[in-house]
Amino acid sequence: MNRPLIKEKLQQGVTLILDRYAFSGVAFTSAKPDFTLEWCKQPDVGIPKPDVILFLHLQPSTAAKRGGFGNERYENYAFQDSVLKQFEELMKDETLNWKKLDASQSVEDLHQEILSRVKQTIEKVGEEPIGELWK
Repeated sequence: MNRPLIKEKLQQGVTLILDRYAFSGVAFTSAKPDFTLEWCKQPDVGIPKPDVILFLHLQPSTAAKRGGFGNERYENYAFQDSVLKQFEELMKDETLNWKKLDASQSVEDLHQEILSRVKQTIEKVGEEPIGELWK
């Protein structure tokens, strides 16, 4: 989904729930050698600012106990730890509404927590203006 389409939908009153948005790409890329967090944020400066960011936190050691861990390119302890550190840096930005959720809980409980957070956010933001990320 591109920036103009996101803004158009938001202005129409549509609630958008996006998976990963800007933060995942920034965290994963900046976890690699020779990339800084600030440099990685630049392509997304000015995109619509999310009303809430739900971070599903799971320790790599817990993730490793789940089936298939290690099958993907970046699924190794060292890199996942680096990515987690980058997410923690991103979460220090007090202009953003980060909510860290425990992803080790049951799927049903996590689903309920996500649903509750989303409903709270929808009720809270109402007619607030659309912000710009990292501006």
